[in-house]
Amino acid sequence: MTIHKEGFATLAVVLVILLAINAGIYFLMESPADVLQWTVSLSVILYFFFIAFFRSPKREGYRQDKAVISPADGKIVVVEETEENEVLKGKCIQVSVFMSVFNVHINWYPINGIVKYFKHHSGRFQAAYLPKASFENERTTVALEASNGKTIVVRQIAGALARRIVCYAEVGTKSEQGKQMGFIKFGSRVDVFFPVGSRIDVKPGQTVKGKQTILGWLE
Repeated sequence: MTIHKEGFATLAVVLVILLAINAGIYFLMESPADVLQWTVSLSVILYFFFIAFFRSPKREGYRQDKAVISPADGKIVVVEETEENEVLKGKCIQVSVFMSVFNVHINWYPINGIVKYFKHHSGRFQAAYLPKASFENERTTVALEASNGKTIVVRQIAGALARRIVCYAEVGTKSEQGKQMGFIKFGSRVDVFFPVGSRIDVKPGQTVKGKQTILGWLE
């Protein structure tokens, strides 16, 4: 396991802050030993939490041209017919994966195809599991066209703690199934919008694994 490149700056800042706090206690308090035994222990635990959050595990991905692979680790919170009016402009099937702070927060391309659309939207930072987070929160929208001509939409959504969404998608480039598409810092969610009639293989409450769990199929 390695540390994801998106975590380097955050880990450096956190380390400096924790060192400064403990150094301040050591130099400014008359009897710092009793306090330091707690603050140092808490600092180590907190820092390892940040390291774990930015982990980038080596993982073999499932590859199948018609399959739509989960773009994220987490839990399925939505499987329903809805409308997607930014790209698809009509009815579709929404499958949403909620990522807690304990999940890997890398996002992967769910299909092989071409990036046909990309847009970043500024917005609010409500809890990512809320239905309205899909269109009110800070988010990015990416449309991917498969080799059979069908299009899916992948939406990265910031949560109450997330303050930065990173997306590597560029219009006109290839999306390679299982390749990294981006990263969301802290609690967040990823929505996948399927064409109506697609076969869906997951249900609400199910735990899924990025690059490995099949969400559904583009028939």
